[in-house]
Amino acid sequence: MMFSNRDLRNLIFPLFVEQFLLMLVGIADTFTVSFASEADVSGVSLVNSFNTVLVFVFTALSSGGAVIISQYVGRGDGRRAERSAGQLLMISVLISAALTALILAFHSQLLILLFGRVEAQVMAASRSYLLITTCSIPALAVYDVGAALCRSIGKAGATMYISTAANLVNIIGNCVGVFVLHLGAEGVAWPSLFSRILSAAAVTVYCARQGNAVRYRFPDIFSWDGSLLKKIMGVALPNGLENGVHQLVKVGLSSMVALFGTYQIAANGLAQSIWSLASIMGLAMAPAYTTVIGRCMGAGEIDSANYYFKKLNRITLVLSVAWNALVFAMTPIIVRYSAISAPAKELVIWLVLINNVFNSLAYPFAGPLGSGLRAAGDVKFTMWVSITLTIAARLLFSALFGLWLGWGVIGVAVGMSIDLVFRGAVFLWRLRSQQWSRFRLID
Repeated sequence: MMFSNRDLRNLIFPLFVEQFLLMLVGIADTFTVSFASEADVSGVSLVNSFNTVLVFVFTALSSGGAVIISQYVGRGDGRRAERSAGQLLMISVLISAALTALILAFHSQLLILLFGRVEAQVMAASRSYLLITTCSIPALAVYDVGAALCRSIGKAGATMYISTAANLVNIIGNCVGVFVLHLGAEGVAWPSLFSRILSAAAVTVYCARQGNAVRYRFPDIFSWDGSLLKKIMGVALPNGLENGVHQLVKVGLSSMVALFGTYQIAANGLAQSIWSLASIMGLAMAPAYTTVIGRCMGAGEIDSANYYFKKLNRITLVLSVAWNALVFAMTPIIVRYSAISAPAKELVIWLVLINNVFNSLAYPFAGPLGSGLRAAGDVKFTMWVSITLTIAARLLFSALFGLWLGWGVIGVAVGMSIDLVFRGAVFLWRLRSQQWSRFRLID
């Protein structure tokens, strides 16, 4: 077998820790800046809703590259894997630099377009936070590429340590910026910039070291290989389009929730924070599928791919059920110390229960399994299924139950759960049909 149980543990555990730390840093940013002013926390919150879209862009790009790198590693073609890593880094830097320049040049127009004419203090905080964090976009892109390469060669532990160090710098910097220097929104923006630069530099140095089975070679970075870029973008673009539609529907659902009244909005906001915590396990397992299945397909070992699909499905399901049960058990404690009303607290419990049941049982197949199918080369099918169900199930069922039947935020949660059930069922059918085994991404 290509991966022992120890290999899988060494891959999955660092991915979980990294996702957990990422979530904690996001909470730390919001919590720390809340001690500055309402305008500062509002500005940070608004800009982060936009920054999330950028994160998804580079996640999609790096995941596309990870599939190609993993397949070449599985085939034993280290030189083509290195070439792919270099090309991925090059195109990521070019795209991130272009986006950075555009946002910096048109930041005022962008802020007005996205957030309208909010209060002057909120707009000022949004502007300063956006300008500083935008400068970190290239560093974010570089880190994502390095992390993708590390996972592809089975070195996920390296990114866990790098991420831990960078996040500590971020949290300490937040405290200094807000409590010592009293910089408000800028006080959490500068540490984010510094921590991203630190993590990007560290992962690049690690990926370039001589001892790696696959490493950066700088001639590969400063050249153009159209055929390899086509392969990478052939996976990245469908993934990016899928994520883009998901984010747009997410915005639509947020607008829908805004119609349900204050206490439901408050309950939904707290529930979403808890949902983010519950989703960590599924998010961590997705890159594991990419690495394992990508290597199997690169080696042409369809039987091994089938074996690991089944094994990863079992692992994901067990871990997801256990983690979601733990999060739900913690929910009453979290709710007890929140400042929302009693009806809102009760609603949060119901929302988390609905989400966690379906997140534990359906999301392992709707999310991580989809990443495995993409790693096998079944990219267009997963894209169209995800886009179709995001609109036809998630959005329409949420509107049906939430608006037309008057269930409010409960209806939205049910609509989202139906999407997960349908998507998971379709991906399981696709897995068992063996149609994914016919695709070839590399030659």
